[in-house]
Amino acid sequence: MNNTVFSINGPVVKAANTRDFSMLEMVYVGEKRLIGEVIGVTDEFTTIQVYENTAGLKIGEPIESTGAPVCANLGPGIISNIFDGIERPLRDMTALNTGLASANSTNLPINPFVTEGNSLFSLDTEKKYDVTVTVKVGDKLCGGDIYCTCPETALITHKCMVPPNVEGEVTFAVDRGQYCVNDTIIKLKLADGTELPLTMVQKWAIKKARPVSKRLPINRPLITGQRVIDTIIPIAKGGTAAIPGGFGTGKTMTQHQLAKWCDADIIVYIGCGERGNEMTQVLEEFSELIDPKSSRPLTDRTVLIANTSNMPVAAREASIYTGITLAEYYRDMGYHIAIMADSTSRWAEALREISGRLEEMPAEEGFPAYLPSRLSEFYERAGYVENLNGTEGSVTIIGAVSPQGSDFSEPVTQNTKRFVRCFWALDKSLAYARHYPAIDWNSSYSEYIEDLSDFFNKNVSPDFMALRQKISNILQEETKLMEIVKLIGADVLPDDQKLAIETARVVRVGFLQQNAYHKDDTYVPLEKQRLMMKVIVELYVKSLAALKNGVPLSDIMATGLFDKAVKIKYDIPNDELEKFDGYFAEIEEKIGGLTVTGGLL
Repeated sequence: MNNTVFSINGPVVKAANTRDFSMLEMVYVGEKRLIGEVIGVTDEFTTIQVYENTAGLKIGEPIESTGAPVCANLGPGIISNIFDGIERPLRDMTALNTGLASANSTNLPINPFVTEGNSLFSLDTEKKYDVTVTVKVGDKLCGGDIYCTCPETALITHKCMVPPNVEGEVTFAVDRGQYCVNDTIIKLKLADGTELPLTMVQKWAIKKARPVSKRLPINRPLITGQRVIDTIIPIAKGGTAAIPGGFGTGKTMTQHQLAKWCDADIIVYIGCGERGNEMTQVLEEFSELIDPKSSRPLTDRTVLIANTSNMPVAAREASIYTGITLAEYYRDMGYHIAIMADSTSRWAEALREISGRLEEMPAEEGFPAYLPSRLSEFYERAGYVENLNGTEGSVTIIGAVSPQGSDFSEPVTQNTKRFVRCFWALDKSLAYARHYPAIDWNSSYSEYIEDLSDFFNKNVSPDFMALRQKISNILQEETKLMEIVKLIGADVLPDDQKLAIETARVVRVGFLQQNAYHKDDTYVPLEKQRLMMKVIVELYVKSLAALKNGVPLSDIMATGLFDKAVKIKYDIPNDELEKFDGYFAEIEEKIGGLTVTGGLL
């Protein structure tokens, strides 16, 4: 038999002189039936990357064909679950491993690691769901149509859909009741006369994007409650963003904050190649977090994919595709999904390692030449779409990048920049100064500002974008002036430029810096963000007018309004925005009442 292991090089296995395998086919390798994928086919060799640890695998062990690509199982039970990179349920794997260890010998320690060859089904096949069938015998259905629903968690209703490219007439439908995921719910009579039973589960190849009816304009913001993001560097629903930053700059923390507060319906968190203790912290925190909108555990609308740095390197690549496939599945139901990929640099490193073992020609810094195309394939699966069933949904991708030494010129960061429209650059000096989120407003940008301006002006206030522009101008002015200050000091600057620097301090400390542990500052609604900007702009404009009338800057600063503006975020609760009227009145009274000779009128 030719379908045997010929050579083993880490996760790369070769079979010689066989024509039984097709490109991107899933195979089982060895006696343990390790899951693998065909990534190269020649007359001489078939090359397979194995998604599990190949330690102990021997030459001559069998390779079994499946005739299908690597697929994700899609159905109820995904939400609130924890999977590895190839969608195996880690809780069930752990229970299986610890059970085996204790059953074999009481003297053996319980194995805390996932053992190889455990091909558990992704979903719980014994759990019963309250199923409501939404079709009847005689109905004609096509791809994407919903034929039954069930409550998956307290927050998410699961909608089972006809697989894409399937069309037929309903010949059988169960009554409302409790069913398992593998029970037949309906049967469809296809055009060729055959009958197709549909359960609550469908399979989908993870490297193939799910089809949509059409892509819609990306013109609605993903509201996060984080001022530096919503106001200065916004992201749209269905958009893409990168969070590059060196070690300790707060990439994971920023993604946690976005996962908790953004207005997506479902969060898919992919821990790709991160440290095991960091992933443990994520799992513990997510299980303890309460969803602020529903007062339910955040896990009721979260999917976690954990692929730590000590897990097989090939599965790291698969974890990204598994996560995006799960997200597209829920998007097809009409939900808005936010993907947190932490981090795409570790994924790129997995590509580099496998590419090296395949002896491919390396490109910049040893990464494979196809790194840009793989990144684009991932980010291009984001979007705001009209689904096959007429509903609207979106997938927003927020990918963390971990450049070594905070060097944003390295290949992963530079190539990611080409394919995302929002770039939130984390700054080491801001993080070390405890300024969070540590997003550097000078080197960050968003290409969604023009697309979102109509939404902000219509749904928040007609002056929202104008205020944002004025705040951005103040920050840019400060950046220019600080270059002069570094050379000759601040004392030689005229009063109007000193005022710009002082106002920029209020913007930085009072507006851009946010306290995740303060009940009114961890999440800030858009209207409060607008009013905070309006206070700062009003203070700046009135002070500038007073300076032009000959009032000394020292008198303006003596009013204490600038220090008071810094504390607005704490002093005015999110549900008492009428208190801003007092601030505007105080600015008018104190600044307007200053005379040229000094003091108040």
